[in-house]
This record gives sequence, C-alpha cells and structure tokens, in this order.
Amino acid sequence: MNKTDIQNADYFRSRYEEMKSQAASWQSAWKELAKYIAPTRGFFEGDNPSDGRKLDHRALIDSDPLLAVEVLSAGMMSGLTSPSRSWFELSLPDGELMKQSAVRAWTHEVRRRMEEVFARSNIYSVLHGFYQEISVFGTAAFLLEEDFDRVISCRLFTAGEYVLDCDEKGRINAFGREFWMTPAQMAEKFGQENLPLPVRRAAQENRGGWFKVRHLILPNPQADERKLDFAHMPYTSVYMTPQGDILRRGGYREFPVIAARWEVKNSSDIYGRGPGWKALGDVKMLQKMQKTKLVALDKNTNPPMQVSANVQGEVNLLPGGLTRYSGSGGDAAVKPAYQVPVDLNALEASMERVKQTIKGQFFADVFLMLGTQNFSRMTATEVAERHQEKMLVLGPVLERLKNELLDPLIERTFAIMYRRGVVPLPPPQIQGRELKVQYVSMIAQAQKQSGMAALQQAVAYAASLAQGNGEVLDKVNFDAALEEGLDMLGVPPNLLRSDEEAQQIRTRRAQQAVQLAAQQNTH
Repeated sequence: MNKTDIQNADYFRSRYEEMKSQAASWQSAWKELAKYIAPTRGFFEGDNPSDGRKLDHRALIDSDPLLAVEVLSAGMMSGLTSPSRSWFELSLPDGELMKQSAVRAWTHEVRRRMEEVFARSNIYSVLHGFYQEISVFGTAAFLLEEDFDRVISCRLFTAGEYVLDCDEKGRINAFGREFWMTPAQMAEKFGQENLPLPVRRAAQENRGGWFKVRHLILPNPQADERKLDFAHMPYTSVYMTPQGDILRRGGYREFPVIAARWEVKNSSDIYGRGPGWKALGDVKMLQKMQKTKLVALDKNTNPPMQVSANVQGEVNLLPGGLTRYSGSGGDAAVKPAYQVPVDLNALEASMERVKQTIKGQFFADVFLMLGTQNFSRMTATEVAERHQEKMLVLGPVLERLKNELLDPLIERTFAIMYRRGVVPLPPPQIQGRELKVQYVSMIAQAQKQSGMAALQQAVAYAASLAQGNGEVLDKVNFDAALEEGLDMLGVPPNLLRSDEEAQQIRTRRAQQAVQLAAQQNTH
C-alpha cells in the first residue's frame, strides 16, 4: 500500500468516525422508538448479525401503535407511490412543445418504460419499508444501484445501521454504513487478493465468523466530467475495514442513496423527526395503562387472600375446593386481604382517548377515513371533497418527500435507464432540454384539486353572465380552462388532442356547417 493509499484510508476512516459521532446523539431516541413502536426495526451497536431480536413483551402489551404505523405506511404507499396506478408524469417546461403529438408520445413512452423498470425491480417493497422507517424514526434511506438484469436494484437500511451528512444547503450528500460479512462473502465480493491477511486465511480455510466492513459514499473533490473512470466521478465509493484496509474503490455519477427526513427542526439537522417522535410519550402511557388494567383485572378476579391461623392444611382455591377450618365465629377462614374496585368503563375510555391521539399522530384517521365514515347519504363529489380535505394535512410532508425521495428516485432511475439504452431517442426539437416531473398520486391530486372548485365557479359565473350578454364568453379561454382542470384531476396529457388536431376538427365542422346551410338555401 503506497503513501497516497494510506492518506486516503486515514481520511475515509476519520470521515466515517466524524459522521458516526454526529449520529451518536440520536441513538438513544432511535432505540426507544424501536423498543416501543418498531420492535423489528433498528440495528444498533452491540447487535449481533443474523440474530433474531428478542421482543420485550413487557413494553409491548398493546399493539395499537404498531397498527397505526402499518396504516400510515400503507397509506403513504398507496397515496404517493402506488404500484397499481401511475403516480408521475413527464413533461417539458415549454408548454408549446408539449402540445406536439410527437413530444407527448415520447414522454408517455418514457414514463411507461420507467414504470416497467419499477415493476420489475424491488423498489415497491423497499418503499413500503422506507415509509415505516421514516414514520417511526423520522429518517429513512435506501441504496439504488444499477442491476444487469432488472436495470435497478434497491437495498433498504434501518435506523442505527447507517450515518449521513449534508452539504451547506442542508441536502444529504454523504453516506456511510458499517455491516458484517463472512470471509466467504468478502472473498466473493472483493476478491481474495484484496482482503487483509486474517480474513484471507479465514476464507481459504473455509472458516466462519463475522468481520465488519464499512462502506462510504462521499462527494469527490477530484470529479471531472471529461473523464469517465471511477476516480473522477462526482461521488466516490469506498469499501474498507475499520482498521483502514481498502477493499474496493468505485464511483457514482449520481448520489445513489435516496435519503429523506419527515421534518427537520432547522437546516443544520442531518436527521429528521417523524410522527413516532411525537407519539412516543402517548405510546408509553398507553402501555402503562394497559399494564395497570391487566393488573387490576387480575387482582379483581384472583385477589390476594387472607387465611386464618385455624385453617388445617393447604388452602384450596380451585372451584368447588374444600378447605378445613377448626375455628368458630362468623369470620371466614379464607377471605380477600383487600378489595380492588375496578372502574373498567373509565379506564377503557381513558385508553381509547390515548389510542385516538396516537392514531392522529400517525395520520391513521386520514387514511382510514373512507372506510370508517358513513357516506350513504353523500354524493360522490362530497365524498371526494372530504377525502381531499383530509389529504391536504399531509401537504408539507409531501413537499419534503418530493424533494428528498421522489425527485431523486426519478432522476437516478432515468439516468441509469438512459445509460443502459432503455430510454427511446427523443424527438430532435427537445434534445438537450430538461424534463419536468409532475406527480399525479392520490395525495398530489388532492393538493391540486383544492383549486378545482374555484375553476368550476369561475366558468359557471361566466356562463351565468352570458345569459344576459353572450359576448362575455369571448373573454373566456375554454381550452385553457379544460387543460388546467384536467391537470388538477391528474388526467394524462396524451388524452388531449394537439392544438393542430383540434383546429382541423373545428375547421371541418365549420365547413360542414357552411355546406349544410348552402344546401338548405338551394332548396
């Protein structure tokens, strides 16, 4: 190993330790969140690889908080990135170009192929776990790699398993993780010639055991777009041992880690806080109340007993059991030491209020609204409006997830597809232009449709004025109103004819009207 390699190894090792120390202050909160809300998630210092975690059933008596997390993650999955319907559209900032049929056909084909890539990969299963992570811990991350067979492949991480860092604008641009591998796995991934001597011997002798490996992805100060080798890519990737032995170097053209925060307190925060942070106190209280209720019920049905000294032999507390007593008097030989009055109704009501608070923190009421309310006497429009009002509360969260999850996911996937030749050749008039992504998921549409009522009222108002003076309609651009309304509804733009096609239809209709009028005049 030459001098330059030693310097680089020292830099990477110190960089990881610095990122790890920044995450240390968050570890205690993550451990509590994992203990009380997400018992199957989180991997922390001291945890053994490939070992099943023991669940603390003394801390997890009531499962309602876990169910609330499942409802939120499933709701986010169907509301933001549903695999069963289109949740994004591709377009160009130039609206005039988008009116051309060739351009619309190309963007539609690119979106279709991208959806096929998503369907073939494991992205949707990863996204479901991603929403669970971010709802509980406030931060979630996964690695999006190129895949020879499926174009892309993803690996989800859990809290405590990885560390992050941000640039001066608060954008996540650095990633590190520490994980375990067997000697055979290390030899297969990195090659025996690149392994440290103890690991190489263990691999050659087919010995088991676990060794720590670190993976860092950092901005590359030596990046050069004119050079295509790994050493000059925008992001450098290094696998190494904790002792500083470099196992593999690589690079990425885009930052491959998709990391998002639910919310951040300020721009200097590297990690985020989610609903789990706000609900943790209520979750602890619910578990304590549930334990108190069970203890009270147990004492009420099987109370501690007080036994007279005149009792002969053992006390038989079984139903129909017989206990001999040689004393006299009216006092019972065996009686409860004290009575525990249990007001179950009051206790259940208190617990129900806490459960509703927890469900509200995890937005379970939002996603269960359609299934729990009675809409038998409401019109479809009223149901849709109620649904939109509920979905709007997720607006701020959607904006952050758009910037930190959805946009990087689309951009990284498109770049990989383009390099793999999966993207069709664009029309000449749009080559070199930037694409724009529009999200048409259920939650995104709920935000857009908040302006639909105003649009409908404006058109209806113009129509009412036209009853007195028809020339008023000359001021209304109905084509623009139609396009704006369909955009709010999330209707694919390829369903609309181009301006040229619409003008041709109108011209033919006008000509047919003139011909019909001429025929009527001749008769």
